[in-house]
Amino acid sequence: MTQTNRRNFLKTSGIVAGSAAVSGFVARSAHAEGSDKIKAVLIGCGGRGKGAGNDFLQNENTEIIAVADAFEDNARGAASQFKVAEDKVFWGFDAYRKVLAIAEAQYVIIATPPGFRPIHFKAAIEAGKNVFMEKPCCVDAPGFNMLIEAAKMADAKGLKVGVGLQRHHQQSYLNGIREIVDGKYGDILYTRVYWNGGGVWVRDRQPQWTEMEYQMRNWYYFNWLCGDNICEQHVHNIDIGNWVMTVTDPNADMFEKYAHPVEVNAMGGREVRKFNGRFGEIFDHHFCEFTYADGRKMFSQCRHQPNTWSNVSEAAHGTKGSGSVSSRGGGRGPYQQEHTDLIEAIKTGAKYNEAYIGAYSSMTAVIGRMASYSGKIIKWDDAVKNGKADMIYENHDQLTMQSEAPVKPLPEDQIINGEVYAIAKPGVWMPW
Repeated sequence: MTQTNRRNFLKTSGIVAGSAAVSGFVARSAHAEGSDKIKAVLIGCGGRGKGAGNDFLQNENTEIIAVADAFEDNARGAASQFKVAEDKVFWGFDAYRKVLAIAEAQYVIIATPPGFRPIHFKAAIEAGKNVFMEKPCCVDAPGFNMLIEAAKMADAKGLKVGVGLQRHHQQSYLNGIREIVDGKYGDILYTRVYWNGGGVWVRDRQPQWTEMEYQMRNWYYFNWLCGDNICEQHVHNIDIGNWVMTVTDPNADMFEKYAHPVEVNAMGGREVRKFNGRFGEIFDHHFCEFTYADGRKMFSQCRHQPNTWSNVSEAAHGTKGSGSVSSRGGGRGPYQQEHTDLIEAIKTGAKYNEAYIGAYSSMTAVIGRMASYSGKIIKWDDAVKNGKADMIYENHDQLTMQSEAPVKPLPEDQIINGEVYAIAKPGVWMPW
């Protein structure tokens, strides 16, 4: 690798430099700059929210002082786990506003379903809060544009932002990225990234639920909430591809110039999940060929099909060979480390804004889905400018569980073989 790329690695590691690469130092020193307690609020109290809250609390002198969720049972469950006072437990679509209004809160954990994250992130930045936001950070182009706007606002306010792409804080990946920059595989030509597995949880409809509540409870299977598994899960691997391209491109950085493809062609479908309304409207497999501005490629596979080949990995291919991006391990667990690093930046004032990483990698997954659903070549600029909204962005706070859901079940006379929702058909589905 050239000296330019080595310098670029150091330059673009502004986020990484305080992470697991020096995890021992950071873990010991996260509170060396002062003893003030970091008080957090949690927005989104499902499994991932409670997990992120617990990871945050692994750091000394931290406390979760309020929780918010669309559902009362979720909010109360998190409140019980984190010993939150009764008057700091909120539920409803507007509950996030109530925790953001708490003046003493300085750290916001956003773990709502992905479609909500741009809305909640922007509101948190407007409220002057530091943010940890789970991935993916958006499910559509309007959400991406909202993220970038809010990321710039965070920079202007000096706020710190972490994103749940925890491989950036994992020693094995940091070591692997350093090896790539140091020329282990020569000049990088392309990457291969995979998340092939058997699938995830599903929640069955209950007779007392409205359509809105059903979709909110079973959110993984509706694009306005999840973005399909290529966004919700495979974004981890897609982000590694973008990271490799960033550190090997002298014109890229870990902020507004984070590397991303300029176009994609793809294919996908619904083979195992078809004929079953339990699985909403999403596909169960995607394959994408992403192309970057310099002509390099990322080949991407994701699949949710039981009893098939499983693989979760990323590989880099260069002029001197190829191999896994992940290298030797060690260090602290990345799910805890990502919070430690964010807290360290808050205390020291270091520049720290992973929102760009989250936004660009999430949008990369979105254009992959657009290409897979449509069967057309999707260009980044067209998608960002013209991509249609899946999420509800207007009058969001006025929603209730009685509101009309954005995805409508098919009329009974149009339901064929149990397929309750319209499924994207390549060659027919349009991205804008």
